[in-house]
Amino acid sequence: MRAYERLLNYVKIHTTSDENSDTTPTTARQFDLAELLVKEMKELGVKNARADENCYVYGEIPATSGYEDRPAIGFIAHLDTAPDFCGENVNPQIHENYNGEDLPLGNSGKILSVKKFPHLKELKGRTLITTDGTTLLGADDKAGVAEIMTVAEELLKENMAHGKVCIAFTPDEEVGSGAGKLDIPGLGAQYAYTADGGRENEIVYENFNASEAVLEIRGFNIHPGEAKNTMVNAALVAMEINSMLPSLETPAHTELYEGFFHLCEMQGTVEQARLVYIIRDHSAACFEAREKTMEHITKMMNEKYGEGTVTLKITEQYRNMIEKIEPCMHLVDHAKEAIRELGMEPDVAPIRGGTDGSQLSFRGLPCPNLGTGGYAFHGPYEHITAEGMDTAVQVMLGILKRYAE
Repeated sequence: MRAYERLLNYVKIHTTSDENSDTTPTTARQFDLAELLVKEMKELGVKNARADENCYVYGEIPATSGYEDRPAIGFIAHLDTAPDFCGENVNPQIHENYNGEDLPLGNSGKILSVKKFPHLKELKGRTLITTDGTTLLGADDKAGVAEIMTVAEELLKENMAHGKVCIAFTPDEEVGSGAGKLDIPGLGAQYAYTADGGRENEIVYENFNASEAVLEIRGFNIHPGEAKNTMVNAALVAMEINSMLPSLETPAHTELYEGFFHLCEMQGTVEQARLVYIIRDHSAACFEAREKTMEHITKMMNEKYGEGTVTLKITEQYRNMIEKIEPCMHLVDHAKEAIRELGMEPDVAPIRGGTDGSQLSFRGLPCPNLGTGGYAFHGPYEHITAEGMDTAVQVMLGILKRYAE
């Protein structure tokens, strides 16, 4: 079975996670896909296929005889889809021999536009898979799941030498908790790759350092007719705080390695206000400087309006995986070689976000991220090609071949 055929089955299973839930998994429906995958792995001959009580799926393919001393390599993808857009009743549309032009998405009135997505011209002649415009597709990350399952099938039916291959599918990646309860010793891998990226020739081993900053502002309310030199308007203090941040260091004005402050939420009255930011930067030093900027602004506001007017809570979310990948760059080198062997140049760029691979790397499992062949994730314009998925499978097989040499 080709990877895209598996994808068409998987996307019809509703697995959206819930950022407001504190359970693991955040939605019980993720077990529907987990249980299907365990069944399929057992049918393929994957050993020790199982799902635990937290909806983490595991399996392994033992090393070829004589290759037991090769590094055990893991491949990891996530079961859930993003809560950003509807992930239920997905109705994938298949466009064979796509003409590279604008494409209506079902009867939704939405158009997959070449102007907005110029790379569509490069996909001419391929089998393009889109949504019908009413849901996301779920290729993030069911494409990764499908590709790993196809790699397993290829290894088990072909006579390709390889070391031990370890498989894991995680819940709740889209809400930031997918890697938290992965049993790394139980997985059994020395190194791993997440299959959760974009273009099929992509490899990512740098991501943001990330934290959340929440500022709570306490005002002093009094009748406006008697407010001279007395009132402290919490909403205005919140606006003043935001004005003290560099106006061009926001997501809308930055790219590549440039960091930012992103105001995600703002609430305010005279008596109280609340600002929620995410802070991002690839450089650890610059990231720390951004957090210090928040602390300095808080100090200044309290000196101006009175101690306790502003309180700041900074919560670290994840770190740049490059710190943990640099000592084992063979992970990147083998991926680049596998991509070049297929006639492509590796697409290496820092991801402006985070992945399960970042958390896993800091938990002791170095884990860069591979492309799956998908585009425009988390919304109705999400799309992928059958050929891109085939290539992603070949990249993974090429990596395993190199670790067996």
